[in-house]
Amino acid sequence: MKIVVTGSIAFDYLMSFPGRFTEQILPDHLSRLSVSFLVDTMDKRRGGCGPNIAYTLALLGERPFLMATAGEDFGEYRQWLEAAGVDTSLVAQIPGKFTASFFCSTDESNNQIASFYTGSMANAAELSFRTVADCGVAIISPNDPAAMVQYAEECRALAIPFIFDPGQQCSRMSGAELKDGLAGAAMVICNDYELELLRQKTGLREADILAHAEALLVTRGEHGSSVYTSGGARVDVPAVRPSRIVDPTGVGDAFRGGLLKGMALGLSYDVCARLGSVAATYALEHLGGQSHAFTWDEFRARYEEHFGRLAIPAPKR
Repeated sequence: MKIVVTGSIAFDYLMSFPGRFTEQILPDHLSRLSVSFLVDTMDKRRGGCGPNIAYTLALLGERPFLMATAGEDFGEYRQWLEAAGVDTSLVAQIPGKFTASFFCSTDESNNQIASFYTGSMANAAELSFRTVADCGVAIISPNDPAAMVQYAEECRALAIPFIFDPGQQCSRMSGAELKDGLAGAAMVICNDYELELLRQKTGLREADILAHAEALLVTRGEHGSSVYTSGGARVDVPAVRPSRIVDPTGVGDAFRGGLLKGMALGLSYDVCARLGSVAATYALEHLGGQSHAFTWDEFRARYEEHFGRLAIPAPKR
């Protein structure tokens, strides 16, 4: 099945703060907040929601198509993705712009404070699913808000099953944009915090979302995830315990890569979520969203250790 992944392409600047952000913020003075955090380390990594998701999909034996916009500085990044098994033929490089950049500080409790520079991502609406042939399933992950709404409209018009994944753009998108994006989705996915933002902006509860989309998947960090389907059914999927915790950046994207692998195979949503849990743990054990690696045999063994037999043949590369 042809999988198309849309979402931001970015360079990640990942910093670590040796304390807790919450201890440095005074609740009585939020109206004139002015804080600075002296960080111990900084790493520059390849990132962005789109490439992170596509990278994990490639590890799982797929060759996903990445549809996104990048800047003039994308050359080496493109080579890396192609070598990893991601098709970048749908990526457009925008003259005169840099690739988007993500600046993220993480404290010792894994709380994060982040800023995002748009750069070439602002041109994402120039791309279209109408130029993509034979798309079997797509994911609309955080990107330029106008592009996300446009992609959802195109997927509905072209009868392409899609996941609507507003992510951190829940804070930027309006209630109307969020409603437009989730309408007709095969699945809406967000974490528990983003779900609350979506509720506040749209007025939609879980049951209301399921009146517009086939399924809702809510991730809950170390508490796993929950899959809701029409009729009120709910399945809770536990997280997979990591051997070590290094960096939460890109963990949600890796989850989505595992989820999409299951959907491409036509598996039930609960099994898809379990694949996502295993993939997410590999990312949590490494710095950045594209530093983890595994063989199919390693991945399956880890799945079966936690969830039982996985009756899927090894992917052909």
